[in-house]
Amino acid sequence: MRYLLRRFLAWFAIAILLITVIWGCTNGKNINNGKLGISDRTDERIVLGTTSKIRTLDPADANEFFVSNVFYNTLERLYTYKEGSNEIVPQLATEMPKVSEDGLTYTVPVRTGIKFHDRTNFNAYTMKFALERFINLKGTPSYILNDVIESISTPTENELVFKLKQPLQFFPKFLAFTGAAAISPQVYKHIKDEKTGKLLFLPDKLIGTGPYQVTQFVEGSYLRLDAFPDYWGKKPANKGIDIQFFSSNANLLNAFKIGAVDVAFQTLTPTQVKNVEANAQKNGWTIASGQGATILYMVLNTQQSPLNDVRVRQALAASIDRPLLESRIFFNQRAPLYSLIPSAFPESKPVFEQKYGEGNGKLARQLLQEAGYSDDKPAQVTIWYTPKYGGNGDLIASTMRAAIQKNVGKILQVKTERVENTVGYAFLDKGVYSSYLLDWVPDILDPDNYIKPFLECEEAEKNVCKKGSSQFQGSFYNNPEMNELIAKQRKERDVTKRSQQLQRIQDILAQDVPFIPLWQNKEYAFAQKGVLGVKIEPNQQLPYWNISK
Repeated sequence: MRYLLRRFLAWFAIAILLITVIWGCTNGKNINNGKLGISDRTDERIVLGTTSKIRTLDPADANEFFVSNVFYNTLERLYTYKEGSNEIVPQLATEMPKVSEDGLTYTVPVRTGIKFHDRTNFNAYTMKFALERFINLKGTPSYILNDVIESISTPTENELVFKLKQPLQFFPKFLAFTGAAAISPQVYKHIKDEKTGKLLFLPDKLIGTGPYQVTQFVEGSYLRLDAFPDYWGKKPANKGIDIQFFSSNANLLNAFKIGAVDVAFQTLTPTQVKNVEANAQKNGWTIASGQGATILYMVLNTQQSPLNDVRVRQALAASIDRPLLESRIFFNQRAPLYSLIPSAFPESKPVFEQKYGEGNGKLARQLLQEAGYSDDKPAQVTIWYTPKYGGNGDLIASTMRAAIQKNVGKILQVKTERVENTVGYAFLDKGVYSSYLLDWVPDILDPDNYIKPFLECEEAEKNVCKKGSSQFQGSFYNNPEMNELIAKQRKERDVTKRSQQLQRIQDILAQDVPFIPLWQNKEYAFAQKGVLGVKIEPNQQLPYWNISK
């Protein structure tokens, strides 16, 4: 009886969802005018629920995490990550590139005999078109390739030659970025401005070479992916994926509990995750999790008093109690982070733990006293944050403030201020905020992507960064040795030497404290009883092609 009731509720929920989706069609972008895929749910198709939104399906203009997961399953790149590891392997390339002696030229052999979803042929020329379009349209992620590639040429239909602006020993990782993918020129080259003839973005279609093709898209409601019958590689274990977008975490959780979705992915709150974990065994649910690549941190304005004194920055670093917040707020669903480089990378070094420990009030007071502060003359620091920070910005900020005050006492007075995302990000690089809680989702899975976008300064005046990553982040930090080390590790081909350079960078980071690393996330996907093959990859992606029931 419980089984029949649950099946009835599941189908009833699907009917409600279908009504919602059809209603949304009036305002959404619907590729096909036929029936929506959610209505033909079968055991050969997988329904995936999410609270994430898709702003655009154009890989040249999308840099959000969930759409990158769609790209991961529908598009292909020259290189990708081997399943189960962070090892780069060929995908549309046939082998790893040949690199010139000066490190500026990468020659990549390319596969032939592959079909796009529109049945046109893939080759080096089409790949060149896709990558140059990615760069030249200047969309949100264009800098990822534009900053490193000088030019692309195609001597033959099965060979690409990249000229770089400067040597970059991990360049293949840039070519594994989910948006740096092959798309059909037959479709995309005709999307132009009628007056200027310039190429335009195509937000509601997606024509690549991957195992799934987009067949329906209702913006904000529904995305249908069908297994591509002419796919050149391993065939998916299912016939397709129906992605249902939910307006809230609560709606997603309820839909999962009654079986209206097979898989819930992106995102439940820590409390909701705890709830699913507590009921998983009873209901036969499976939970896939993996150490994520997203980090949470605090940026410190090194030019604003009192944080312009390194001893005050060090004291603040010593006063942070990561495990306390991990257990009270995140329910152990995030891990303490002691460097900007996450622990998943072998080059990571827990420098903040080694230098400051956890909630070290004694050290914090000592440093503040050396800087001339006392209980009667306290250092005053304001921490700014956004409401959605870490899933609950208000709770995180208030708990952090209380813990700091308890650990350090009156000598350090911490105030927390709430600001909306759009306002905060608009003024961050103007030096308005003394400290700010932020998170970072990497573009490239390499330690450099946790170093250069934070610590590099291109132009400085009187040791204040005027242009560069640290100015953009709101830190305004400048250290000539740091800048030199960042440049060296990007060129260094010797693994041991590069690791030494990265560890020295982390040592300087802990000494100068322009940023305080806080936590690194875990990624979760939840599956119904009987749904198999749900797994979070080390690159944080969820492959759809392994899922079956």
